[in-house]
Amino acid sequence: MGAVTLAGAGAAAGYLGLVTGALPVDLGVGRRTRPLGPQNISIGAPREVVFDVIAQPYLGRATRAMREKVEVLERGSDMVLAAHRTPLAGGRLTATTVETVRFTRPGRVGFRLVRGPVPVVTESFTLTEQDSGTRLVYEGELATDLWWAGQWWGGLVASRWEATVAASLDAIRQEAERRAPAR
Repeated sequence: MGAVTLAGAGAAAGYLGLVTGALPVDLGVGRRTRPLGPQNISIGAPREVVFDVIAQPYLGRATRAMREKVEVLERGSDMVLAAHRTPLAGGRLTATTVETVRFTRPGRVGFRLVRGPVPVVTESFTLTEQDSGTRLVYEGELATDLWWAGQWWGGLVASRWEATVAASLDAIRQEAERRAPAR
């Protein structure tokens, strides 16, 4: 019975480590790739304002609420290494991903996963001007290992990942429109 208990505890610890990003698995075997997005939103603010809202927690001074979600670990002139925290299980768990974030003013912000619940994620926010303000397009790619098991896991992760991005896009839209000069 002790071996079964130990195995169960090990499986639970492995699952928690995988879900929270504390135990990244990158085997490079049976890799499957799937798209993230695209998600498109229209924002009633100039492209420069939208870009500044996205870049602020990374390149400027983050608000208290953003400091709880994003911690810049290393900063350069156009790229940062940042830890992103996402609450899971009703706030009982926190997933932490570490990503590089590259800024190409004024039209693109690119993200590349360094550590997280899957081996590969690349994403971008592309900003284009339009008559009513800015069009923000989110798209990316997520990859997992271990054939069908990884594909199943990738579906679970992608669902939560895209929901988190959708909430971020809405927050970006609200803040950019708040900051936009009156037209």
